Amino acid sequence: MYGDEKGNPGFGAGHPGDQGGYTYFTSGGPGGNQFSFRPGEWQSTGGEGASKSFSFSFGGAGGPSSFGFGMDDLFSNFFGGNGDSMFGGFGSRTGSRAGSRTGSQSGSRSSSKSIRAINSCDFKKEIAVQGMTWLLFSFTPSLKGNHYVESTVEEVASLLQGALKVGSINCETELSLCKDLGILPRRMPRVFVYSYKASDKGSLVEYAGDLAVKDLKTFCQDHLPRFSKRVDLKSFEFSGVTLEKLPTVILLSTKKDTPVIWRVLSGLYRKRIIFYDVEVRDVSDPMVRKLGVDALPAVVGWLSNGEKNILKAGISVKDLKSAVHDLSILLDGFEKQNKKVASSQPRKAETDFGDNHIPVLSGSNFDALCGETTPVCIIGAFRSSRAREKVESILNKVSQKSLSRQPTSALGSRDSISYTLLDATKQPAFLNAFDKSGFKSSDKLLVAYKSRKGKFAAFEGELTIEEVEGFISSVLNGDIQFKKTWQKPVLK
Repeated sequence: MYGDEKGNPGFGAGHPGDQGGYTYFTSGGPGGNQFSFRPGEWQSTGGEGASKSFSFSFGGAGGPSSFGFGMDDLFSNFFGGNGDSMFGGFGSRTGSRAGSRTGSQSGSRSSSKSIRAINSCDFKKEIAVQGMTWLLFSFTPSLKGNHYVESTVEEVASLLQGALKVGSINCETELSLCKDLGILPRRMPRVFVYSYKASDKGSLVEYAGDLAVKDLKTFCQDHLPRFSKRVDLKSFEFSGVTLEKLPTVILLSTKKDTPVIWRVLSGLYRKRIIFYDVEVRDVSDPMVRKLGVDALPAVVGWLSNGEKNILKAGISVKDLKSAVHDLSILLDGFEKQNKKVASSQPRKAETDFGDNHIPVLSGSNFDALCGETTPVCIIGAFRSSRAREKVESILNKVSQKSLSRQPTSALGSRDSISYTLLDATKQPAFLNAFDKSGFKSSDKLLVAYKSRKGKFAAFEGELTIEEVEGFISSVLNGDIQFKKTWQKPVLK
């Protein structure tokens, strides 16, 4: 079901391998890396002439379809609607229970020509960098089962059109690519999803379950991007001000889980726009009214200068593909607007360190500043106004120096470090995650935190430019020992 984040399809965590710069994982399931399918299961998609062209109607609850589940069940969950309101929150009303494909059995179907053949250049320039989920299968022409795999992959791709793209890799003509990726087929073609679910860089995840449309579709949906963070309107602070000067958008819908469309967009615009989503009851919610939203679902955005914009309210779409397309146009325009705002803001001189130059950590900006995508976060904690002035002044100066932006550092990129402030008097529990005493004896200190690894290093010495530079240089060069946190740091 679209947007459903519940229900585990049953794949293991997998294991990394040396795949020429890429990583793939093998999911669990019968037969290990081999498919388990029965020729009797392969049937046509139904309809007159087993046509691949479908006409969808969203005027009301859908009845059973040729796929074995109602079209209302499939499309109503884009954003929580029930057909005519793709973004609403009426819950799904299925015409029939999702199951195996039904229809007249077809022993042989003409080979599909719609699946794109992928070569090495395509993989490097499109699949590995664009943030889109891909459903891929590797094969050689002599293998048995090519037709069945191709047919199933094409059918799943048609159901998820707009959420993913599909391609085939002929390992006879693209032998080098298949070896580099570790996807050489054995006795059967192999099916993979290039997923951005687990990391910003994407990885190949192998499907090894029963080769049925329903199961493969569920697997693909589970591996769609998850860069949008679900938040609570009551405790979320919307400022729009981020370290990277990126725009921020939030989807307000009645959907219990992050909608599929929003997950797809969060992958396409990763590193460009910060995504959030929230479940709301209806427009009568005081927090919804406070944002100025009069119809749901709605997308509200904040420019990097903190200016709020209601990008769209009362959104409705006819299908997944058109929804992704239309909202992409909306986000492209908002991104361009933000670039104009950012370019028009005067640059501060190195000696001009105003408030907000170093952001203060809060529950709303923690993921953007110190989340798992940030290799290391330098947190300047303070317990008094004088301590804050001292910490902020030093971090402002240090952040301008090349020591924190060396491309050849152990962390490997210009954006490998972020600088933040923490009000220890308001967030005592946060520091307790690093030290049982919460560093209560220190009026000011620095914490270097690696969220992804759950490790940290603290500096409680005299805060001078030289000492802080030395500490940060040691962090970047790997010359300092990090410790495991007692627990995961949590901000109010």
